[in-house]
Parts: sequence; C-alpha cells; structure tokens
Amino acid sequence: MSTPTLTGKTPADLSFHPLRDSATMLRRNLRHMQRYPSMTVTLIGMPIVFLLLFVYVFGGTLGAGIDGTSSGRAEYVNYVTPAIILMTIAAAVQGTAISVAMDMTEGIIARFRTMHIARVSVLTGHVLGSLVQTMLSIAAVLGVALLIGFRPTAGPGEWLTTAGFLIVVAFALIWLSVALGLASKSVEASSNVGMPLILLPFLGSGFVPTDSMPAGLRWFAEYQPFTSIIETLRGLLMGTPIGNHGWIALGWCALIALGGYLWSKKLFNLEYTR
Repeated sequence: MSTPTLTGKTPADLSFHPLRDSATMLRRNLRHMQRYPSMTVTLIGMPIVFLLLFVYVFGGTLGAGIDGTSSGRAEYVNYVTPAIILMTIAAAVQGTAISVAMDMTEGIIARFRTMHIARVSVLTGHVLGSLVQTMLSIAAVLGVALLIGFRPTAGPGEWLTTAGFLIVVAFALIWLSVALGLASKSVEASSNVGMPLILLPFLGSGFVPTDSMPAGLRWFAEYQPFTSIIETLRGLLMGTPIGNHGWIALGWCALIALGGYLWSKKLFNLEYTR
C-alpha cells in the first residue's frame, strides 16, 4: 500500500495523467469561448463579410466577364467558397495565437507551475479547443455560402474526405499559430502575427486563376502552400481535377504541423522552466 504524503495523497494520486489533464485544459478553453463569444463572432464574421463582398460586389464580373450577369455570380460563388473556407481556418487560428499570448503574459503559467498537471496538457488544451472552434466556424461560413448559392457536387464520400482534410489543415495551422502566440511579446503583437495567413489565399488561386497573374506573382501563387490546399478543396467539393495538389497539400500540412509543434515545444519549455 502506498504511504500518504504530507498532502494526504499517495504518490499514485500525484502521478501525471496527460489525457485527463488535457481534457481539463480543453474544458477550460471551451468555457473561455462561451464566456467571451465576441472573439468567436469576430473571427467568423470576417470570412462571411469577404464572401458576401466578393460574391455580390465582384462576383458578376469575375465570374462571367464584364457583363455582370447573374450566371457569372452563380459561377463565382462556387469558385470562391473553397478560398473563403481556408480563410475561415486562418482567421480562427489567429484567435489561438491571441489566447496563447494571453496565457503567457497574464501570469497563469506561473500558477500552472505550482499545480500537479502534465505540462503537455496546457498546449494540448489550446490546440483541441481551437480545433473545435475552427470546425464550428467552417460550418457557419459554409451554411452562409449554401444560402447565397454555393452548390457543391460532392457526394457523401467526398464530404467525409473534405471534413478529414479540413481537420488536417486546421491542425497544422493551429500548431503554427500556437508557436506564433508563444513567440509574441504581447497580446497586441499576437493579434497581428497571423495576418499573413489570412492574406495568402489572395496571393494564390483562391479568388482568381493563377494564369491571370503577372509572371513573378504567378510563380509564387502556384507554389505557395495555400494554392494546393484550395485546389484540393475545390476538387473535393466541386469535382474539378485535383492532380498532385492533394499530396502536395498534405505534405505542406505535415511540414507546417511538425515545424509548429517543435517550435511551440521549444518556446513553451523555455518559458515553463523559468
């Protein structure tokens, strides 16, 4: 039988339980989202505004030329929605950087050091909580897209594949966002570090085909990671050819996730052991 310690608990009671502690941290982050819904509304609202702007202001011209016919707008909403979905992920994970920066700058980490919790659970809670928030954001934006005329041709298998692919993309970008939040010196700085992720769909095939761009910009647009991700989403939802984009997109996601995880682990361990 284990001998109780001065706290009245046995050594077995004091052992680390990463899964249990991660679930506790996940509940903490979900409660933060419930108590402060304004950030979630803001992160969802921006992609919806962009969707409505591009469909109703630019959609007629971009979809069918300069005559602005309704058929052009209907064509364009199908083209642009995959880019808006990716922008939704990028906007949602920007909230992760802010949340992580708040933890690192407002003293809660010092309190966690005094508690008997698995160190890994702190970041795991942020990642899982952000993943839940991101999937809800995608569902909201997709619902609006369907209301304004988005008509995917995907069957049940393609929808399941799309959901899995979106989870992979979100998981990768969340780890990158966690690292950016840890690297930020303040909450204000963390609110800006994710802005390039929101802008990258504009510099890819998200809103116009890459072959309409000048040569230098076209080269960047064709080889940056978001283009392959968008083309994979477009192929899954609309039945357009995916080609090698699927494997390239998964490769980019693996690289981003691994790099973000290793960077986050290094920065967090440095802060946690101070």
